[in-house]
Amino acid sequence: MSSALVEALRAGLPADAVLTDPDVTSSYAHDMASFCDAGAPAVVVLPRTVEQVQHVMRTATALRVPVVPQGARTGLSGGANASDGCVVVSLVKMDRILEISPVDRIAVVEPGVVNATLSRAVAEHGLAYPPDPSSWEMCTIGGNIGTASGGLCCVKYGVTAEYVLGLDVVLADGRLLRTGRRTAKGVAGYDLTRLFVGSEGSLGIVVKAVLALKPRPPQQLVLAAEFASAAAACDAVCAVMAKGHLPSLLELMDRTTIRAVNSLAHMGLPETTEALLLAAFDTPDPAADLAAVGALCEAAGATQVVPAEDAAESALLLQARRLSLTALEAVKGTTMIDDVCVPRSRLGDLLVGVERIAEKYALTIGVCAHAGDGNTHPTVCFDAADPDESRRARESFDEIMALGLDLGGTITGEHGVGVLKKEWLARELGPVGVEMQRAVKAAFDPHHLLNPGKLF
Repeated sequence: MSSALVEALRAGLPADAVLTDPDVTSSYAHDMASFCDAGAPAVVVLPRTVEQVQHVMRTATALRVPVVPQGARTGLSGGANASDGCVVVSLVKMDRILEISPVDRIAVVEPGVVNATLSRAVAEHGLAYPPDPSSWEMCTIGGNIGTASGGLCCVKYGVTAEYVLGLDVVLADGRLLRTGRRTAKGVAGYDLTRLFVGSEGSLGIVVKAVLALKPRPPQQLVLAAEFASAAAACDAVCAVMAKGHLPSLLELMDRTTIRAVNSLAHMGLPETTEALLLAAFDTPDPAADLAAVGALCEAAGATQVVPAEDAAESALLLQARRLSLTALEAVKGTTMIDDVCVPRSRLGDLLVGVERIAEKYALTIGVCAHAGDGNTHPTVCFDAADPDESRRARESFDEIMALGLDLGGTITGEHGVGVLKKEWLARELGPVGVEMQRAVKAAFDPHHLLNPGKLF
């Protein structure tokens, strides 16, 4: 089968787009998640055109071979992990920005465009593409769409799903489906575009996206507030949102995360504090907004409030936040990064609960969070070479997810389900919900060839 598969693929692809060397294909086997099984792909293909993707899917359907679509593999749930004998379709070579329209405020891009590359390109036109995952210098738009990514600015500007207007998708049988629109409004038929966002490559392969853009906002200024407890920092978050403020960013780092960032990058963050809250505004008068938020932080118990004086100081603070996950990984060498989202009003309860879980399992668990929308990233640090510590890490991870559901939250706010959270998706959706999701999957992919073993 493998030789017939490779021969059939090469019939419609350039020779350098078909990779069969096991030493090379093994490097495409998995994303950045821990505790997620990955198989050995039979072949990796790197198409550059829509027609080449269609050829791959027609071949796979004819031979009944599973297909795993991939972007930059920066995912944290195993959603891009290969299965044994599959065709991995890496879309990183489809990396063209096809159009930027300042009038229509849209960008049309291929899936392999890197998030930061798009952001810089539209900025030259006075526009902004707001979704900005922490991995924005590496992650691709196709991967962002597949996992419905979020980012630091979601509290004001929303997540990826709110910016995807239309898609071109290659279906399992090779047909090309066009969904959505490039207009500001449109309600024709079922919203298939939104259905594909967050589907993790299980319904089709996105080969083009029409994305909404915003006018580029003024340069934001950032405020840093130190707190003697994580609970007090969460009280400040609730106060800021209850008063109707609309920060462009509202992020939280706990003591463990602060120390990890200092250890990695020597940034001089205040290690004596229990929690650091970062608030930013990109309004015409950000200093006034920061002053108002600073007062709320002090009322909630902040021990120190320091507004940045300029854009450079603001960027330094944000860099510290973006380094959080990398820094926590350096603590023990391996991490399990949770992605529990809870109502803002329960944010403090989650952080207190995570601290209790860390003590129970004798583990280092750092928390950084998109606090403004309740999306937290409890990060379990452990030594993968220690079987007992690995077991405790997995058990603590599950307990954190259970806590999130108990607090009225969801098991994932932006990282997706993939392999890591399959069991928990079933618990969150319930049997009827899972049945309907499987029915949708069967309608688009009746032979279950696309990203098998993911989601459910």
